[in-house]
Amino acid sequence: MATPAHCLYCFESLAASLEHRELLSLRQVHELWERYKASHAEAGDAEAEVPEVDVEAPTNIEDEIEEELSSLRENIKSNNALRVPGSSSGSSSSTPSSVSTSSSSRTPTSGLGSSSNSSSNSFFPAVSRQPGSQSQSCPVLPDEDKPLFVTWNTVSRSGSKTLRGCIGTFEAQELEHGLKNYALTSAFDDSRFLPITKRELPTLECGVTLLTDFEPAPTPMSWDIGTHGLRISFTYHSKRYGATYLPDVPVEQGWTKEETLISLMRKAGWGGKKDEWRKVADLKVIRYQGKKVAVDHSAWVEWRGWVEKQGGL
Repeated sequence: MATPAHCLYCFESLAASLEHRELLSLRQVHELWERYKASHAEAGDAEAEVPEVDVEAPTNIEDEIEEELSSLRENIKSNNALRVPGSSSGSSSSTPSSVSTSSSSRTPTSGLGSSSNSSSNSFFPAVSRQPGSQSQSCPVLPDEDKPLFVTWNTVSRSGSKTLRGCIGTFEAQELEHGLKNYALTSAFDDSRFLPITKRELPTLECGVTLLTDFEPAPTPMSWDIGTHGLRISFTYHSKRYGATYLPDVPVEQGWTKEETLISLMRKAGWGGKKDEWRKVADLKVIRYQGKKVAVDHSAWVEWRGWVEKQGGL
């Protein structure tokens, strides 16, 4: 399955292209991400450790408590209010943070896609996985080949997400090349949108979906929402059409299976009445699986800042 390292590499690829600089390799990003996780896990363990301290219990603890309460009451009376010293509560910045695609074959394919800010210890809540994915799953190593999709979303101040670009391929890709290629293709060449610009980087979230388990569906309805993506093909007005939705699309849109199929057929170019979709000639459905992982810009910046401090860049 996809990992946050894959998303970080896509951010690296896009930022390097926009800033005209060299980027880290996928293997470097993968190794640095593992070190980053380990360092944060160690920091968490250290914070969780409570030192053993020998404390002599006061002989008159009730009297001491009552004495402090009396003093507190006197302060309240004299100041008419209890003032609490100012504290830096971890307030989020305006750009939400989260680590959270769709579309068809060797020709780049486009599709639909769908936070909380990160402080130095808040990166992991900013990594999101689709429901049902497991963080303990064995990650795909950088040298494996997989069909893949890269999704860019813009994230508003309120946390709502808007698709900004999504393109991928059903042909297995060497991940170093494939992730970089489709990170840039989906950012610059999705015909539904203008190319992403450098000033948009702080608003972006990148999602990566690696696709597996392709198989023909016995019927157009033989698939499960949240588990399967769909790749359809059919004949309409003597022409062949096709399109795809990634597994997360119907979940994000709140569609039923029938609504998903009708929407997908319309995406492919079908213009018939929605009640007549079953009459479309030679409708074939391929189902597949893939869990999307996404990372937003603030999480990438936090990770990259950590890398720079380690001398890794």
